[in-house]
Amino acid sequence: MKIVFIGTPEFGAIILEGLIKSIYKPVLVITPTDKPAGRKQVITPPPVKVLAGKYGIKVEQPEKISDFKSELSLLKPDMIIVAAYGQIIPKEILDIPKYGCLNIHPSLLPKYRGASPIQAAILNNDKRTGVTIILMDEKIDHGQIIAQRSMMLEEKERARNLHDKLAQLSLNLLLETISNLEKGLTKLTIQDDSQATFTKTLNKGEGVINWKKPADMIEREIRAFEYWPGSFTFWTKLNVPLRIKITKARVLKSMKGIDYSIGQTFVVLKNEIGVQCGEDFFVIERLQLEGKEEVSSEEFLRGYPNFIGAILK
Repeated sequence: MKIVFIGTPEFGAIILEGLIKSIYKPVLVITPTDKPAGRKQVITPPPVKVLAGKYGIKVEQPEKISDFKSELSLLKPDMIIVAAYGQIIPKEILDIPKYGCLNIHPSLLPKYRGASPIQAAILNNDKRTGVTIILMDEKIDHGQIIAQRSMMLEEKERARNLHDKLAQLSLNLLLETISNLEKGLTKLTIQDDSQATFTKTLNKGEGVINWKKPADMIEREIRAFEYWPGSFTFWTKLNVPLRIKITKARVLKSMKGIDYSIGQTFVVLKNEIGVQCGEDFFVIERLQLEGKEEVSSEEFLRGYPNFIGAILK
């Protein structure tokens, strides 16, 4: 089985490493060009490229996947596997491999098509999610379903943990699916477009906490946006807005006779920081002031006692 793997981020790298260690080691990896990353904008290779290099697999990085059609035609792969690539693959490439192009998507399609299905499952407080392998067509996450497997979310599931579990689930399902395709044991199922829901690409601005929201919704955002874009708020100190990233929190139900302004901080049990939300209270357990190390609420208040009573924006 001659396999080409196409992908970019850590999700794809986890699946790629599993393939490499199986009998289905890819002959070629295709990934985007190296991009600037981090505050210093250092040119950084995609995780998939780094992993392929570790195992000595040839890597190609075309600006556009459509520009690589001739090379793929000459290679004549039996299968192309795509995991979190970020480009639409044209029909002339989809038609090249004998077994088609398989896309691995971390949701139970047709639910949560698009760029942020892992975050959506947490934001919507879903009890169950999963992975789907589809035979790709020219539309995003639209192809016929080859295989699907579900799993339960843990209580207070966080994005990083869910990401890794879904990547491993994807790998296990993919290995079974490749074997079944070789044996002619698969059955294609058309997605019900009427049941489709869509997720968007998350941007940095969505990490700004809106304290008018209910506390439980903000708490889910912190868990969902853990990987990207993070969840942060601003504290104005001496007329200078300081950015504070909140990494862990819990909800405290409203108590009779206690009421603060939206976004106002106060002290709760264990010397932790409470914040008034649009509904209920929000208890900050761990936070990070810009340019500083992440600390607990109690540690933060020892250094910044005047934080209490502030209005966060």
